[in-house]
Parts: sequence; C-alpha cells; structure tokens
Amino acid sequence: MNEQIDMNGIYPFPSSMKTQTIDVNGTSIHVRVGGQGPAVIMLHGFGTTGDMWGHLAHALIDDHMIIVPDLRGLGLSAKPESGYDKKTQATDIVGVLDALGVRTVELVTHDIGIMVGYAVAATCPERVNRWVAIDAPLPGIGPWDHIIQDPAMWHFGFGGQDMERLVAGRERIYLDRFWNELSYDPARFDEKKRQHYAELYALPGAMRASFEQFLAFTQDSLDNTCLLSQGKLQMPVLAIGGEVTFGPMIGQVIRCAADNVEEVILPECGHWITEEQPLATTRLVVDFLRRL
Repeated sequence: MNEQIDMNGIYPFPSSMKTQTIDVNGTSIHVRVGGQGPAVIMLHGFGTTGDMWGHLAHALIDDHMIIVPDLRGLGLSAKPESGYDKKTQATDIVGVLDALGVRTVELVTHDIGIMVGYAVAATCPERVNRWVAIDAPLPGIGPWDHIIQDPAMWHFGFGGQDMERLVAGRERIYLDRFWNELSYDPARFDEKKRQHYAELYALPGAMRASFEQFLAFTQDSLDNTCLLSQGKLQMPVLAIGGEVTFGPMIGQVIRCAADNVEEVILPECGHWITEEQPLATTRLVVDFLRRL
C-alpha cells in the first residue's frame, strides 16, 4: 500500500478499474470495477459518492475484486422518483453483484451506505462474508429513538419541493454545513473535494434524491425492526467511528444488530473518516479483510 496519500482533492482509483452502468431493479447504477480475487463492495453515504473509496481500492486491488457503486440517486447513478428505502437499495446492490457474477462479498460501508449494507446483510446473509460499518446509526435499531431527538439531526426530516427550491443553486452552502460541522478539522475536507462533490450534488435530481434518502428513515425503521426480529447477523463486523461524531455510539448500535462485533474509535477524527484519516482507515479495513 502506498504510504503517501495525498490529502488534496479526490484520490484517484487504480487505472485498471473501469466504469460501467448496470441496469437493475428499475434504475441504472454507475459502478467502478477492477481487480481479481475475493469481492469487496464499497458503499458511500450522503455528502460523498463512490469517489471516496479511491485510496482503499488501491490498497486492495492486488488481491481483491473491487466494486464501487454510486447509490441510487447519487453520484453518476440514475435519479428515479422513488426507491430510496434501504431494502430497495439493497436489492439494487444484490442486482449489481448478480450482473457481475459475484456470489459472496465483503461489505465496506459509510453513512447511508451502512443502512443499505445492513439491509443487504440481513436479507442475504449467505452472501456477506464480513461487514465494515463506518460512523452512522441504523434506523429502528438500538438507540435510534434517542438519536432522532437530537436537534443536530434536523436534516433527517428536511425535504420536499419547497426545500428543493431553497437549496437549488446553493448546494455548496448546504453541503458545507455537513462537511464543516461533522469534521474534527474542516480543513481536512479540502476545497478540491468540496468542489468535486458539490458539482455532483448539483446535478438534476441529486438533492431531491439526497432528501429522499433521509425521508425514507421511517420506512427503514419498520423494515429494520422486522429484519432484526429474525435474528442478529452472524458474520464478523468491524464498527469504526470518528471520535468527535458518532464514534462513541457505533459499537452500541452495531452490537444490537450483530453478534460478532469489533469496535474501533479513530482519535482526532469526525464523520468524514476516509477524508480525515485515510491512512488509518485504510489500514484498519485492510487488516480486517485480510484476516483468516
């Protein structure tokens, strides 16, 4: 693994990785694919796209097949009117795996990606060997009712046509709030990264889709309660949190959903864990995935 990770701008994917569009589950998913070996799929969240995983792809591509989709509605994936509940998006992801001929996979997930990842692992546990869950809660599981009462989570209910009009043309202003307030040091989410992601979130339909990701939490809570009633996950799980954001609660949440959980809190780190601590995050994930 290259020890010198450039913190300025988006870290590029290996040149051997290719992009393609996979039509699945009534939508089109933009996917980056490359490498050979055990498959690893990396799911991003709100405020970024699959572009966040470039450094991890470099670290794993020599002995893994790397699959990096943009979630439904985000990045360069299509932006349909509906389907933003996480069970539907889990079906998107399973469809991507099927289209690529992949039966089993290692899950690496952040933010909204955690929620989609849980739905994949809970509905298709036989297809998930390991799961990395980074810095986010799970709707309906563990201390969820306490989490949604936090005023800082106001954006969970922010959406609709009026909100879309307020944010249209001001996407960067809206996104800066999250990049600044959820960082240990906002400067680590540098200007080139901000410009890159702001342009993607300014694409037609992207902010509407972003709001829908959160507005679906009510349905996600119902779905997760049902999934959890069938039993906890049994595959190994690595729960990683940033010290100054969700970190102290990450283990509590994931242990409510899985039996075999290892917890790590990264110091001097906020929510944007691959942007703020890329080398430490990469080492943790690589070590976890390469264990026998």
